[in-house]
Amino acid sequence: MDHTLLLGATGIVAGGMNALAGGGSFVTLPALITAGVPSVAANASSTIALWPGGAVSAFVYRDGLRPVAGVPLTVMSGVTLAGGVVGGVLLLITPTGLFDRLLPWLLLIATLALACGRQLGEALRRHHELPRGAVLGAQALLGIYGGYYGGAVGIMMMAVWRLLDGADVKALNAPRTLMVTIANGAAVLCFVIAGAARWADVIPLGIGAILGGAGGAWLGRRLPTGVVRLTTLLLCAAITLAFFWHAYE
Repeated sequence: MDHTLLLGATGIVAGGMNALAGGGSFVTLPALITAGVPSVAANASSTIALWPGGAVSAFVYRDGLRPVAGVPLTVMSGVTLAGGVVGGVLLLITPTGLFDRLLPWLLLIATLALACGRQLGEALRRHHELPRGAVLGAQALLGIYGGYYGGAVGIMMMAVWRLLDGADVKALNAPRTLMVTIANGAAVLCFVIAGAARWADVIPLGIGAILGGAGGAWLGRRLPTGVVRLTTLLLCAAITLAFFWHAYE
């Protein structure tokens, strides 16, 4: 298959995954690395390609924006933006060889977050009560992670916020989508300025991701939630194991 068509198809799958359950970078990043793009440049290109789809989702969710744990969104946005810049810069200065070693662990963290992040947040909330100011410290760390790698960062945000905010998960979807978009957007700005993107790869991936996001939203209304979740987790777990095998064989 033509390289551009393959990346476009990968983008469609990734966009669909992000719309259904998250984890789109699990397919875009390996696809770019397999195509010969160094891992740091591949992660930067993947983030850029997937960002427009997330921005569209944030716009769609705009009517549901609300404070989180009593913290105004303007403050949350500023902290997330700063964290995203730090994460993006950290990625750019990370040697490719070191990132190759870190990547399987980042994938594992993201997989675990996809598997049990929300449940963990709800369980901890039943037994612990953190000071509301702690949400800003946690958000700064999540912003850094989002800018550096970002896999399943939205799920991580929901898990942390559930410790501090008794709102229904659906009520937190709008601020979660906005914060993920801000963290990734800050990193995207860093990557573009640094010239880290492979635009020949970013464009077909991005177009595919937008199409996949629309299709994923359509499927999400029709497929059973359990089927979507299980399929996503199995795919993410398989990719994580493959990266561990490649990095430590």
